[in-house]
Order: sequence, then structure tokens, then C-alpha cells
Amino acid sequence: MNQQILILSPDKAYDAEQRYRVVKRSIDARQRALKVHLTVLTDEQGNPLPKDAPIPLYEAPVFQDVHHAKHSAAIIGAGPAGLFAALTLLEHGIKPIIYERGKPVSDRKKDIAILNRNQGLNAESNYCFGEGGAGTFSDGKLYSRSKKRGNMQRVMELFHHFGANDTILYEAHAHIGSDRLPSIIRAMRECIIEHGGEIHFSTCVDEQLFRSLIANSQYPIGGTPSNSPLGRPALLGTILAIGHSAHDTYQMLLDSGVALADKGFAMGVRVEHPQALINRLMYHDPSPELIQLIGNASYSLVTQVQGRGVYSFCMCPGGHIVPAGSDARGCVVNGMSASHRNSPFANSGMVVEIRPEDLHTNNNTTPFYTTLHHATPALAGLCFQQKLEQLAFAHGSAPSIAPAQRLRDFVEGRKSSTLPACSYLPGMRSSSMHEWLPEHIGKRLQQGFRDFDRKYRGFLTNEAVILGVESRSSSAVRIPRDPETLQSISTPHLYPCGEGAGYAGGITSSALDGINAALKIAEQLSSKH
Repeated sequence: MNQQILILSPDKAYDAEQRYRVVKRSIDARQRALKVHLTVLTDEQGNPLPKDAPIPLYEAPVFQDVHHAKHSAAIIGAGPAGLFAALTLLEHGIKPIIYERGKPVSDRKKDIAILNRNQGLNAESNYCFGEGGAGTFSDGKLYSRSKKRGNMQRVMELFHHFGANDTILYEAHAHIGSDRLPSIIRAMRECIIEHGGEIHFSTCVDEQLFRSLIANSQYPIGGTPSNSPLGRPALLGTILAIGHSAHDTYQMLLDSGVALADKGFAMGVRVEHPQALINRLMYHDPSPELIQLIGNASYSLVTQVQGRGVYSFCMCPGGHIVPAGSDARGCVVNGMSASHRNSPFANSGMVVEIRPEDLHTNNNTTPFYTTLHHATPALAGLCFQQKLEQLAFAHGSAPSIAPAQRLRDFVEGRKSSTLPACSYLPGMRSSSMHEWLPEHIGKRLQQGFRDFDRKYRGFLTNEAVILGVESRSSSAVRIPRDPETLQSISTPHLYPCGEGAGYAGGITSSALDGINAALKIAEQLSSKH
């Protein structure tokens, strides 16, 4: 079979999607006349194949039974990196043993429901911690700007294998949705257990367990240490797949002698507009029929302000803003959307680039920064995150009411006397965020919003609202590793990977990094045979 690219108007594209087997789809909204790019399968004569033609076959995964395997690997964290690492280990006959501090996805949903009702936070079971990681209750976007080596398509195929729709195999910006991800994550867990892997929920790896895992990974392949308290097959290594919100785990790693380093990250706010407004700005006054055909509009915005990037992050069309903290004394917001993306709101993180040197200068003399210079340099970014989250909490209201301000009021330095309707369920409290956000974030955000309004006139409006703070867009810590072996530069047999290690920035790149770590462990066996 061959492929052919069709460039069509939305109505003709919709008709083509109903008739032909589509293998890739993207929308071009750069001009007033929208175009949809479809790549369709064709026969040898170039004629498009019908919609019911089979999807081009991919190699289905073959998971081995590891109930009695001779070799195992520990995995700390059951997010995308950890789960995809476990599935890859199964393919190579290695028993995965996962330790996850949070709960299974079904129990986790109950704790999140309590959180959304503003009835309190479970510090170990929330939007950050639990089966599937932070991505389980997110927009479920399956695309990445990552240039790292590896087979990103294989990530899509595994998601499809465990229940995702056919569209993720060809959409340019594939998306699953927060309503469908839990069942897919559950299917992955059932597969891992069915084939002999183990998952230990509500198990936060402390220093004692961590040191035991590392010590028992030092033995040569084929030998099981007689003093192993784990009673496991020979341990080939430990995959460290924590998320970037596991602040206490970073401290444990530091205390255990694992090398850590600071890295650049980003922080800011989450902005929400009426989805109808975003549709008008991006699609040029679309009709309801057009939206029905191509879906709600999204955007991706970036500018430079005073030498730092200001950009949109995790844009959720037809989505909701959610409380995404893991500390009862901090306020953090994030965004998500269900598979149909049919909420009347559109939200996105709007964040400012922060470089390590921004936190280590001697020019910051305000009380906000006083503790930063006494912190371990590698954890200065985490300290900064925590300080800003605590500040947002102080300007909101316990337990999860977020500080908020109308967008134009923020840019023009006015407190909002009222707030618009918003998707954030716990509730909002009007706050003069322009006064308490650190100047190098707040001033850059104000200019960034002005820049975005020049590109899309009407973006800067008091119909929109900002909530604080968006502080978990990326890890402020990197766990240095050897680029060839992927092992920690300080701790042999430890494989840091994913967002928490500073090597990924979303579901797909984290999953791919977990796959690569597992492949490095599997290489140990192949090199011995």
C-alpha cells in the first residue's frame, strides 16, 4: 500500500475521513481559509482505500511470562516512564517490580473528587501522585517536541494496544483525554501483573529501601545475594521514574549520595478564555458547523521578554483547570480536558523561562529569596517553586481556592472587583497577582500577554482570567546520567529517567525515556550471551 496527501477544506476533509483510511491528519489555520491535511492509504494505482481498510499493521508487543524469571529490575514510580519501562522489561523476559507512592487509579479518582470539591488534599493521592502519574488526569496529549532518539511511534502503538482510539496512530497532535486514560492505565497494570510483574502501591521509597535496591543491584548477573531482604530474582538495576513533584524524594536521593544538579525550568500562571473567543481568534469567525467538523481551536504562543522565553504550555481546548498541588500549604493549578474537549472554556499555562543563574544572583534582596541562597544549589529551583506555591496559597483560601485576576486587569495593574465564570471547581479569590508575583515573572508575563494580543487581537481581554500558580510545568532538578549507559554518574545500576530526572517533558517523551532505560538494562543480558 502507498500513501497520498490531500489538502482540503474542512467540509471536504470531513467527507474524505468518512470515506477513506486516514493515517495522518493536521489542521492549517495560518490563513483565513482553513485547510485540513490528510494522508490517506492508496492502492498501487493511487486510488484512496476505503475507511474500513485495515490500519497498516504494526508489530504487536509480545510479553513474556516472568513469574519465575531469573532476573528482575526495580522501578520507582508508576507514571508513563515507569509503566512503559515495565512493559519493555516484560518483552525481554525481565521481571519488573514497581514501587508507587500513590494509589491505584480507581482509588485515586475518589481522592481527586474530594479535592475538586475543596474538601482537602491527600498528599499521597492527587493529580501528581498515583498510578499513571500526573498524565493520567491530564489532557492526555500524545505529542512531543523532543528530539531524543527512539521510536515515538512505538509509544503510540502501545497506547493503542491497550485501548486508545485509532486516531492516535495518525493525528498530528494526538490526544486521549482524561476520561479515557484511566482505563488504559488500568489495562497496562493488569498486563504487568498477569505476566508476573509486581506493583506495590502506597509505597514511598525511603532511604532504607532505596539503599537496599542499589546494594542488591551490585551483584553479577546470575547470582542472587543471600542477604537480600527482597527475596527477588537477581536485580539488574533500578529505574528511577519519579515525577517532578516528588520533592521529598529528591532530598532522599541527595542524602543517599546521588548526584543532583539544578536546571532551567518555567513558572507562571494558568489563563482561561471562553472557548468561543479562542475559536474566533484562531479560526476566523467559524460557524458552529465548522467547529463540529474540526473541533475546538487550540493555540501555541511564544515570545521573548528581557532575554527570557514566555510561552504557552499544555494548552487545553474545551478543558478544565484543576488543583494540581501535592502540599497542603501550597496552591498549584494545571489543566486537563476530556476526550471530546467540549467544555465552554479554553485554558493554558503561561510560563516564564527561569534559568539557574536567576536564582543564584546576589541581587535578590527581598524576603521571598532569603532562604534560596542557603539551600543546596541543586535544590534551589525546588525551593523557589515551594516559596511561590506557598505565596499563592496565602493569597487564595484554604484548602484549594486559588488566587485569580481578570487578564487585562493583571496586565494593567488593577485588582479585579469581580471574576468571570471559570472551570476551576474548588473556587477562586480575587487577588492583585501583579503585586505579589516575583517581578521577573510578573513583568515578563504582562509584556508577554501584550505581545500575544498583537498577534491575536482580542486575546488580552477581561473575559479571560488568570489563576496562580502554574509551577509544575517541568522539573527544576536534573539527575545527571551517562549518555551511553543511562546510569547515574554517581550511582551505578541506577537509571534516572522521565520528567523527574529532567530528561522529558510530557507523557510521550517520558514513556520513551522509560523504554530506553529498560532497553539498557536488557542489554546486560544480551551482552552475556
